[in-house]
Amino acid sequence: MHTFRDLATAAYCPRKLYYRRRDGEPTIPDGVEDVRQLAFDYDTLRSVDAALLAAPIEVSPGTYRERLGRLARRLDYWDGLVDPPRRDALLTGRECRGIAHKVLEAPLVPSLVFAGEPPDEGVWEPQTVRLVAAAKALAWEHETTVERAVAEYPAYGVVREIDLTVRRKAAYRKAVRTAETIDGPPSRVDSDAKCAPCEYRETCGTTTRSLASMLS
Repeated sequence: MHTFRDLATAAYCPRKLYYRRRDGEPTIPDGVEDVRQLAFDYDTLRSVDAALLAAPIEVSPGTYRERLGRLARRLDYWDGLVDPPRRDALLTGRECRGIAHKVLEAPLVPSLVFAGEPPDEGVWEPQTVRLVAAAKALAWEHETTVERAVAEYPAYGVVREIDLTVRRKAAYRKAVRTAETIDGPPSRVDSDAKCAPCEYRETCGTTTRSLASMLS
């Protein structure tokens, strides 16, 4: 059975998934858990100056509080984000399993917490696949439909909702097919942006192409 992380990695770079399966999951980078913890401390960060000043946030304290204030006014499930009914819940679906950092109720929605920076709009595609996987596993577990999921970027005070659209479900299905068919090193990718932060960049043999070569 695939993990949520497997499917997100398959959507990002199948070759990276091959190496992770071969070598085992890498150690979680320092600081990631500290950032994730912010998603469970929103009330404290809104009210306690010392906590906010010491927090590993990536925007100014004033901007951060302003963003949290807007979220509290806008989101009808804000109380569930602040004090989730289920935390770090292991969800097991028909095809995949993994951890949902929060599970909200009424309506039933999974929320995943990401330590990195959000895109200007929406959610990064590999994270979208991971969110769809969590929603499908939650739906399978409860024998009901789950039509949306939530992504939190707590270092930036950003929360994004996604609906499980046809396109997003198709990206999930493609990631499942990719994960199922990997039995050797997949083809090399052509993306400097993906290779630069990869922990396997020195050993995987990935080739990248310059802009000049792609235009020639």
